[in-house]
Amino acid sequence: MVEGGVPYPLLADPDGSIGKAYAVYDDDLKMNIRGRFLIDPDGVLQAVEILNEPVGRNMDELVRQVEAFQHIRENEEEATPAGWEPGQKTLKPGKDLVGKVYENWGKEELEMN
Repeated sequence: MVEGGVPYPLLADPDGSIGKAYAVYDDDLKMNIRGRFLIDPDGVLQAVEILNEPVGRNMDELVRQVEAFQHIRENEEEATPAGWEPGQKTLKPGKDLVGKVYENWGKEELEMN
């Protein structure tokens, strides 16, 4: 589906040991249920999504989250609000922001999401 293969490592789990470690292994079915785990270059788990079989995944959201994690890794003083897209304004976390995301991020950005 991607010419030359996907540009990131994929993992197989034939015995379910990884699925058991991440709590996505179904003992009755003897298989893993769908799980997506974003792990940063330091090996820290940053995001998890677990979906049962009848619900499909949203690849646009996966890409958006990867881009957001990459952005905050490069800009440690920033945070990306829900639905943030590259190029949009970010937030500066702190006690002055608590309860004021709408005022600080802006009505336009929130309405776009």
